[in-house]
Amino acid sequence: MTSSVYEIVRYPHVTEKSTLEKEKSDGRVLALQVRRDANKWQIKEAVEKIFEVKVAKVRTANFQGKVKRQGKNSGRRPSWKKAYITLEPGQKPIEFFEGV
Repeated sequence: MTSSVYEIVRYPHVTEKSTLEKEKSDGRVLALQVRRDANKWQIKEAVEKIFEVKVAKVRTANFQGKVKRQGKNSGRRPSWKKAYITLEPGQKPIEFFEGV
């Protein structure tokens, strides 16, 4: 896979669970939605280059798209991948996520 770092990291995944995880860890853990074919090394490299921080650990989770119906028609939402990024101790939280 040859893609830029900006294609790997899509956007922050803001939910109640991710917000509680961030608050519990003093802003060191954040959740991002990433490309489905990106691996942990590529995600780590992308976050370090974009936000200029040191990443300690990356956890990933794949999610299958749900089947949705409208009347007799059925379709499927796209599958997606979530990454939990843990920053190294001593790193300041990413300012992009401060208002979230």
